[in-house]
Amino acid sequence: MAGRGNRAVRSPLSRDGVLRAAVTLADRSGLEALTMRRLGEAVGVEAMSLYTHVANKEDLLDGMVDLVFAEIDPPAADGDWREAMRLRANSVRAALTRHRWAVGLMESRTSPGPATLCHHDAVLGCLRTAGFSVELAAHAYALLDSYIYGFALQERGLPFDTPEETAELAQAMMAQFPAEQYPHLAEFTAEHVLRPGYDFGKEFAYGLELILDGLDRDARHGRP
Repeated sequence: MAGRGNRAVRSPLSRDGVLRAAVTLADRSGLEALTMRRLGEAVGVEAMSLYTHVANKEDLLDGMVDLVFAEIDPPAADGDWREAMRLRANSVRAALTRHRWAVGLMESRTSPGPATLCHHDAVLGCLRTAGFSVELAAHAYALLDSYIYGFALQERGLPFDTPEETAELAQAMMAQFPAEQYPHLAEFTAEHVLRPGYDFGKEFAYGLELILDGLDRDARHGRP
């Protein structure tokens, strides 16, 4: 009898637990490694038991994407719309950095969850409250998300993560060809990439401000 008190008690499995375990598995090993069998092993059940909580693989992906959307700070409807869009863009990028598998899935779901719908509604609400027409809000949303997701996809594909890795790779690549043959590339590498503190991620803020400037101009001029 005494031994029973030391036995670990497993918490009842829930849909949220299954989805969070799936996100953790995809974060660690990539989306291609996410199978129902491996997910079942991760939560300590047979794969068939998972179907009590998710209908199928598509339902699983819908729920995982909704969890990622739930991590993103939605823009407030009141206050400065530019600051709200700036904060939201950085929050989306941060979420996609944590969950790199999600980049190509965020806008692909045909059965979006409540966090996904609330997020989209908040973005549109912020822009409409700021005076954007419905058409201009649509332009703004498409432009901002194309930039954010595109930048996240580019970051995901880069063969380096730190400034030190960037410099090491740049030097190795430069050593493979004569600088006089590619003078502009050599100049760019020496005077920009190899400068102390270079961080490709800082380019995100520059591009984002250009987009916000253009949207601000169109909004003030009443363009659709």
